[in-house]
Amino acid sequence: MSTRIATGGRLLNKSNAVSFSFNGKQLRGFEGDTLASALLANDQMLVGRSFKYHRPRGIVAAGPEEPNALVNLGQGDRFEPNQRATTTDLFDGLKAESQNHWPSLEFDVGAINKHLSRFLPAGFYYKMFIHPRPFWKHVYEPIIRHSAGLGKAPKETDGDTYEHFHAFCDVLIIGGGVAGLEAARTAALSGAKVIVLEQTAHWGGRAPVDGGTVDGTPVADFIDALVAELSGMENVTLRTRVMGAGVYDHGYVLGYERLTDHAPEIAGPRHRLWRIRAGHIVTATGAIERPLSFAGNDIPGVMLAASVRDYLVNYGVSVGDRTVVVTNNDDAYRTAIALTEAGLTVPAILDARVLPQDSALMTHAKDLGIRVMMGHAVARVTGGKRVTGVEVCSQAGEGAVLETFPCDAVAMSGGWSPVVHLWSHCGGKLTWDTAGAMFRPDVNNPPLGADGHGFVTAAGAAGGFFALDDILHDAHAAADGVVTTLGFKLPADAVSPNADRQEEAPLAPVWMMPQGANVKLREKTWLDYQNDVKVSDVRLAAQEGFVSVEHAKRYTTLGMATDQGKLSNINGLATLAGAMDADIPAVGTTTFRPPYHPISMGAIAGEARGDVFQPIRRTPLHDWHDANGAEWEPVGQWRRPYAYPRIGETTHDAVMREVTNTRSKLGMLDASTLGKIIVKGPDAGRFLDMLYTNMMSTLKPGKCRYGLMCSENGFLIDDGVVARIDDDTFLCHTTTGGAESIHQHMEEWLQTEWWDFNVYVANVTEQYAQIAVVGPNARKCLEKLGGMDVSKDALAFMEWADGTLAGFKCRVYRISFSGELSYEIAVDAGQGQAFWDALMVAGNDLGVMPYGTECLHILRAEKGFIMIGDETDGTVIPQDLGLNWAISKKKDDYLGKRAQQRSHMVDPTRWKLVGLETTDGSTLPDGAYAVGEGENENGQRNMIGRVTSTYHSPTLGKGIAMGLVLNGPERMGEVIDFPGTDGKTYQAKIVDPVFYDKEGAKQNV
Repeated sequence: MSTRIATGGRLLNKSNAVSFSFNGKQLRGFEGDTLASALLANDQMLVGRSFKYHRPRGIVAAGPEEPNALVNLGQGDRFEPNQRATTTDLFDGLKAESQNHWPSLEFDVGAINKHLSRFLPAGFYYKMFIHPRPFWKHVYEPIIRHSAGLGKAPKETDGDTYEHFHAFCDVLIIGGGVAGLEAARTAALSGAKVIVLEQTAHWGGRAPVDGGTVDGTPVADFIDALVAELSGMENVTLRTRVMGAGVYDHGYVLGYERLTDHAPEIAGPRHRLWRIRAGHIVTATGAIERPLSFAGNDIPGVMLAASVRDYLVNYGVSVGDRTVVVTNNDDAYRTAIALTEAGLTVPAILDARVLPQDSALMTHAKDLGIRVMMGHAVARVTGGKRVTGVEVCSQAGEGAVLETFPCDAVAMSGGWSPVVHLWSHCGGKLTWDTAGAMFRPDVNNPPLGADGHGFVTAAGAAGGFFALDDILHDAHAAADGVVTTLGFKLPADAVSPNADRQEEAPLAPVWMMPQGANVKLREKTWLDYQNDVKVSDVRLAAQEGFVSVEHAKRYTTLGMATDQGKLSNINGLATLAGAMDADIPAVGTTTFRPPYHPISMGAIAGEARGDVFQPIRRTPLHDWHDANGAEWEPVGQWRRPYAYPRIGETTHDAVMREVTNTRSKLGMLDASTLGKIIVKGPDAGRFLDMLYTNMMSTLKPGKCRYGLMCSENGFLIDDGVVARIDDDTFLCHTTTGGAESIHQHMEEWLQTEWWDFNVYVANVTEQYAQIAVVGPNARKCLEKLGGMDVSKDALAFMEWADGTLAGFKCRVYRISFSGELSYEIAVDAGQGQAFWDALMVAGNDLGVMPYGTECLHILRAEKGFIMIGDETDGTVIPQDLGLNWAISKKKDDYLGKRAQQRSHMVDPTRWKLVGLETTDGSTLPDGAYAVGEGENENGQRNMIGRVTSTYHSPTLGKGIAMGLVLNGPERMGEVIDFPGTDGKTYQAKIVDPVFYDKEGAKQNV
């Protein structure tokens, strides 16, 4: 049985016992335990069930590579599924429940699947669930949905808080083992700013467990001294409980910090997501021990040898009274030695190798009286919910049992694989190390930065070095090379420490035990513990033609569980290679993607939740609108007044009133939400010529020009007025909803394609309040304010000028989106309310009235002006809208030009913009489709157009609309039908889209 022993437990505070529960059962552990170590200390070997066959599952590992020990943690608003017991720190009151079983962990009805395994091989779902077709909806899908997933989805809103943190450094070191600490010390001595992230709560990695001496000092003392030295350096930041989650371009790294998981009573955020920019990244992430493939290797009590050692040394936990060790390398002998020296029994070490002489560790084991059986293997582990014994066979044979050992634990070691995930995230290549039977970073093909040089360096075991002395020397050399490339220099006396060396016998690649295992044994030999993938499944995938490693992965689900194949991938690749009679490097690896280890959704979101998930943006005039009865409309993230209904007035009547007043007297609109992007630099004109369909570089300072912006696919994405401020500066107005996306669009092209353009862009939308003063009395209102000449001669249509109005510094644009005499005036945001008030006072006897967005829409529709998002839907090009005049014929290129020349873009049957007037004066339904003659292949009436904008115009006294119609401009005067959802068919005549003041006389006064 597994139990707590009197010795060991270097990480425990045995003076502080804590209580916790597992499946409702009250258990006890100590401060410093993980949930996994505490469960083992209480002889809880069975911790879960596998996904497919619901086989009993026990703890296999001691770190984030653990595939089996996934539990539901917490209750209520702090409930969280799929948490690894091996990385969960124990605290008083912790509540954990096992998952993926019914009705209980010990008796799981789903375990019947193991008796059906013959009918549920790899890929069975691809073949079974397509016949008969009606079964999918009524039989297969309900069953699959019920069976899918492991833990339970939380039902309550997360009760914790999360945050993001930004950091910058010269050297980021991921991993706080001896390699990471030595690399940090070396880099810090050069004066570089260093950040070190360690995913556990403790420094030193495996070194304190495995032992050794450095410069004559026990390695544990060496680590303590190294941490103390680093803690005293001002240019070094040390952080524990922070996992390096992902490496991205330009030295960008995500770190995942668990702040209060170990102490939920502490106030503050639970998790923190670090966003780090580093000059160079050192991955000192260590290595993961591989399991061995033999029949019954999934039975609870079969564990990785190094993890057995971890539980013994770190937590004082014996996983069994009698532990058989099986290995193909020397490292597992350390586990056998540690167990024996702790007073536990190791009946035998089964070593698959046959060596000419003993290594030092073998000699030590034999001196302790441990039986070493060279050339032997596990034929089968016996037991059900826990190990009861091991049947021994010859590794070179087919599994004939030579001897049986009663035992309650098996410690297996199939060698070590460097943790290359972070190295690979940004394209770092791997090379196969035949001697170590592992993929290791290819130092000649690192992840490359924008300058063409590597920006990630692997150190220590992460680079394929496993001897303590080699690890320290490699870490020192790696850090030295990194700081040198960054322009720093090490002091002359900065040298690498030296560790005592213990030579080990070479590893022997063993991908199956025994080598010639028969089919019956292979069907009980597991590669992926969580997804129940067996050796026989991978061989079947190869037999059925899935020889690409990515195809085999998806066919078998190998490596697709929550551990992402940390334990299973190499053994799976080797099995696939063997089935194909190919070398492992020829098979390749699957793709490593971030995050390295699952991170909480809360950490990803940070503070963006609840009211701040999508903060409501308010203009400087928001409170005035609210106080004056504005009815709000969401526009992007902004709230804009839709209309200003008066007491007893409907919204429709309010809109009609606002339109009539603006056309006849004076209206004011809060236009502050319109995007305002400054484009500045010697190449600003050249840049805008590429973004807009028309020419902007010829625009003179003081002038404005309407422009269209298309995507690279040719579709219209935004429009607005561009003002040239000076020779090198433009101000681009965008739609309200487009300010952020167009700014991002500009940055993307500057950074990825036109990086040599000397241009800078800045989004200044919120820096200004912008007010539209519209109507026949607009000029009179501004003249009453005084301060600058706004006459037609001084400020002509499509011009702008800086000046002062009523003592306010402002910029006045003579532009119109209504067809009326109009000025748009920008003032500093902090002056916006005061300026608005001044305008209201000045316009009081001129009939001033605020108007909202619906009035704005009617005004522009009467003039035939398009609206992005109404007349466009992501498939419309300028030519569809009759905007050919806004497409320059002088420019060689602009974004979307080539796309607009494709055959389907110049198809004469594309729907074109027209105006629509109902024959009875009614208003067309919004979005209604026009029907033509005949039916399509689905028996539906052919569609020949659709309504894009539709309103009742009080100016014209009838309904007006704009729409896209097949051959529309050639069908002027024709009447077409628009069926409505109300059962009525509306008839509308195709007319010119400009309904009001076609000559533009009113806006040019």
